[in-house]
Amino acid sequence: MIRVKRNRVTRVKICGVNSPAAFDAVVGAGADYLGFQFFPPSPRYITPQGAAELSARHAGGPRRVGLFVSPSEDDLRAVLAGVALDGLQIYADAARCRALRAAFHLPVWRAVGIAQASDLPQTDEGLDGFIIEAKPPPGANRPGGNATAVDFAVLQNWHAPAPWLLAGGLNPDNVGAAIAATGAPGVDVASGVETSPGVKSPALIQDFVLRSRHFERTIVR
Repeated sequence: MIRVKRNRVTRVKICGVNSPAAFDAVVGAGADYLGFQFFPPSPRYITPQGAAELSARHAGGPRRVGLFVSPSEDDLRAVLAGVALDGLQIYADAARCRALRAAFHLPVWRAVGIAQASDLPQTDEGLDGFIIEAKPPPGANRPGGNATAVDFAVLQNWHAPAPWLLAGGLNPDNVGAAIAATGAPGVDVASGVETSPGVKSPALIQDFVLRSRHFERTIVR
């Protein structure tokens, strides 16, 4: 048995981008995904026009992902009429997510809140990936983005059936430990790179991406 150390390039998504400073920081840091939240109760909410104006600041770069909660086709159609997106992150059941994927021909990642192993997806559900996070705490008015960390023990022995990102309670100080504990191939952060709800810190964004990307793990073979 040989223990080999190597660098693993972790996929990184910065979610809830709603200002020029945040957008420029995400692009400059080289994140893989840039999230726009189209859910009004969120402090990170942005209008389609606002997202389009930010997206126009830089061609290419991170893939633009729109976050939606139980959207109708009309909801999605209205947003997509105003801003081009590369993918959708949707809080809804698997059947609804598949229907929206078929209707709009865009990759769909389903957000899944977990509290126990039985909550974890066991098939790809006909979708493109998953955002895995903790179930919202009692009284929360949002299904995600509540800075609540997943119980990493729940992820032990889970064989992910599709690409996935770990979300919830992550920040530059704990992201390396989270990757080590879960084996997550990617991470998703919103409040963990903010100075106050909805206000992104360019310095924290840069630090988060660097610490995620330079995580080193030990592989046994």
